[in-house]
Amino acid sequence: MKIARVLVAFAIVLLGAWASFTGSWPWKRTFVAAPIVVDNAWTEIADTLHRGETISELLARQRVVGLNLQDVVARSRFDPRRARTGMIFNFRRPRLDSVPTEFSVRTGAEQRLQFLRADSGGWTTEIQPIAWRQEVVRIEGPIDNSLYVALDEGVDTQLLGPGERVRLAWDLADVYAWSVDFTRDIRSGDRFQVVLEREVSDEGEVRFGRILASDLSVNGRSMTAYRFETASGAVSYYDADGESLRRAFLRAPLQFRRISSSFNRSRRHPILGYARRHEGTDYSAAYGTPVLAAGEGTVIQAGRAGGYGNLIEIRHANGITTRYGHLSTILVRSGSRVSQAQVIGRVGATGLATASHLHYEFRVNGVARDSRRLDLGNGKPVASADRPAFELERGRLSAELYPSATPAMAQLGD
Repeated sequence: MKIARVLVAFAIVLLGAWASFTGSWPWKRTFVAAPIVVDNAWTEIADTLHRGETISELLARQRVVGLNLQDVVARSRFDPRRARTGMIFNFRRPRLDSVPTEFSVRTGAEQRLQFLRADSGGWTTEIQPIAWRQEVVRIEGPIDNSLYVALDEGVDTQLLGPGERVRLAWDLADVYAWSVDFTRDIRSGDRFQVVLEREVSDEGEVRFGRILASDLSVNGRSMTAYRFETASGAVSYYDADGESLRRAFLRAPLQFRRISSSFNRSRRHPILGYARRHEGTDYSAAYGTPVLAAGEGTVIQAGRAGGYGNLIEIRHANGITTRYGHLSTILVRSGSRVSQAQVIGRVGATGLATASHLHYEFRVNGVARDSRRLDLGNGKPVASADRPAFELERGRLSAELYPSATPAMAQLGD
């Protein structure tokens, strides 16, 4: 008997060790529904659609009968076959009844599908819109390492959720895509200020809307951006002088990726083992990451090219060419025209490459140049007909971006 008890205790210890090291139990984990809410008359419960489970199985578990899902598809355009694992269904039934009289499920950001049991035993379906209200908030703080880290660690979760903070970082990088390479240009002591729309739903959810204005200080240089919609409906970002932030060339041919080595003419080559002219910049990126054309132009080479591996070369105006090397996939042909930010290939490790990355060169009259040190010109100014409206909008947004008193400002810690 003692031996049996010892064996049982030993098994329990092993099971606990398994769970602590693997983060899971050795049998199939089950989802746990939200706590049941009971008042004097009603019982409310939430249930979650499990992996591999159908909506019919979930409804059967909650004792919903008499519901024809084909009718639901016809009336609401909600296709149960596209239901996602993790969808939450909310049920409500009388306290003394085991069968729900109503239940609902969120079918999108803007609506909820409500089901009501009729006296006849059937069900009626109603689409309930979910209202979102807009708020304008201001966020500012330091960038000591990266924009991701600054926003992720500095912005309160109640202000913006984790996914929304990442999206804000991406969108802010997109605003300054022609001015800042966020993988190379950011230094300790840089700062940002952003005025943005925050949307809050009737159900308490928070999401990030649009960037309205921003001021980015990089290496002592202040760059403002104001969102402005012209009379024709075109939307773009302009600096304080009314010049578009768009330029002839993107600062980086990848969206916000970490760089593996800065521009250096004598970087030691990782395969050849000796210092050789490294006329470009290597961007570390996952295999298959889309590569963007830095500017519009004509493809003059698309294929294998020695140590470059798969290479694309584009001829632009004013004697400028750009090269994109070590690609895994080439998506354009020689002679074809490309537009700025068009996906032309995918990151790889072909040619003389030890790991997946993009080799990028910016050449002027055949000579490799560091694009960070070049003046790529000014953006297109606001049309004279739109100038008065722009100045009004700039004034309104400047008051939000540089307030004299900031009671509603979200201030990140220095």
